Amino acid sequence: MDGHGNTHRTGARPMSTTVFAVDGMSCGHCEKTVSAGLAVLPGVTAVTADAKAGRVTVTGDVDEAGVRAAVDEAGFVLTGRV
Repeated sequence: MDGHGNTHRTGARPMSTTVFAVDGMSCGHCEKTVSAGLAVLPGVTAVTADAKAGRVTVTGDVDEAGVRAAVDEAGFVLTGRV
């Protein structure tokens, strides 16, 4: 894991990037909360949350059910893939 909370894997299959719609984010604090909850999931290499757009971009080999559970745990609602 680097100093930014990102993990790096070598020799793994290419990473995919998935954009999810998330309801309930309204500020920078919301973005940080969602990002922190997703960054610790196995396989996640990067997370970018955008409250204004209501989206979170997740890079890595991730399971949608895990993403949904982490967003729910953070107090928001994942409404699907964009």
